[in-house]
Amino acid sequence: MALIVHKYGGTSMGSTERIRNVAKRVAKWARAGHQMVVVPSAMSGETNRLLALAKELAPAKATDSYSRELDMLAATGEQASSALLAIALQAEGLESVSYAGWQVPIRTNSAYTKARIESIEDTKVRADLDAGRVVIVTGFQGLDELGNITTLGRGGSDTSAVAVSAAMKADECLIYTDVDGVYTTDPRVVPDARRLKTVSFEEMLEMASMGSKVLQIRSVEFAGKYKVKLRVLSSFTPWDIDINEEAASGTLITFEEDEHMEQAIVSGIAFSRDEAKISVLGVPDKPGIAYQILGAVADANIEVDVIIQNISKDGRTDFSFTVNRGDYAKTIDLLKEEVLPKLGALEVAGDAKICKVSIVGIGMRSHVGVASKMFRVLSEEGINIQMISTSEIKTSVVIDEKYMELAVRALHKAFELEQAPA
Repeated sequence: MALIVHKYGGTSMGSTERIRNVAKRVAKWARAGHQMVVVPSAMSGETNRLLALAKELAPAKATDSYSRELDMLAATGEQASSALLAIALQAEGLESVSYAGWQVPIRTNSAYTKARIESIEDTKVRADLDAGRVVIVTGFQGLDELGNITTLGRGGSDTSAVAVSAAMKADECLIYTDVDGVYTTDPRVVPDARRLKTVSFEEMLEMASMGSKVLQIRSVEFAGKYKVKLRVLSSFTPWDIDINEEAASGTLITFEEDEHMEQAIVSGIAFSRDEAKISVLGVPDKPGIAYQILGAVADANIEVDVIIQNISKDGRTDFSFTVNRGDYAKTIDLLKEEVLPKLGALEVAGDAKICKVSIVGIGMRSHVGVASKMFRVLSEEGINIQMISTSEIKTSVVIDEKYMELAVRALHKAFELEQAPA
């Protein structure tokens, strides 16, 4: 008997009929002899609906002052879907119980709307599993040390599911979503994108960090840290198909590289529209400048991605970096009001109409010239590269947003990703 964690996204929980199908699928696994923990998202559109109500009531620039209440509000979406799923399972004849994150409890820090999981107590959940119950745990939320409800940020249910899997030492964590696995790129941009049967943890981590929306990056980081076996599946496959057939229909994220893995030089093309570039111009070129800029940004709980510092001229340099587009205005205001006066820099400039495109693949380790091929392809399409970032298994470029789909299609074709590796 294995301990299996299922996670279902908002689309999978989008109506009572879909919740009923989720219950039938979970019941199938439970009747096959597995202990089952299920982590559902809020019903599709519910979190947006709730936050829109808050936006109607509160001034746009006062977000930080009511972030605690936003978490209190947003957490109710997952609580509702968890209770509904428990009811549907009971209607299927299975004993089940639902818990909010604070009841487990899932403990987090106090960074409202972007909280980090610190620990998970498994005693209550294990007692229910041992009693033969299916346990449903709300995703996306937890409890801080002061007893306040917190949320993990958009997509946080993935992180919750993997964290629960790690805490419970689950045999496998199955992420059910509206796609049937991890693709070489988004099929909506490249129709002949190909589903990968397996992808390495390193590749998935890079693809998630570079903009792939299949899994939230923090969930992949958790999986890597605790060696949680992950599989991405579609919740829209028939619920009554054989369990082994169902598992084979998705993508396995593996921690082992062997002869059975797909050894393409480049495994996928990731991209992100939600990018903005910020440049601090005319910065005095002296030690500690990068810290003075990025330290203040980090203290404001803003994540920074690609960073470039230009060559010094006349004792000054330009310092550029990218942030999530949702943090663009906040970062600009922070730099102008708090950082710029202290630095003696000349100006803060920004561009919220950029995107990031990345090629990812463990095969890049042993093949030279991959990045130069990427640059050549973009050049031939007349696409200017603004920033470049590399690691051992990925190369990312920042380009004008209007060229994103052209870049993705050209790179996908150039690296022959529509064809399965030999």
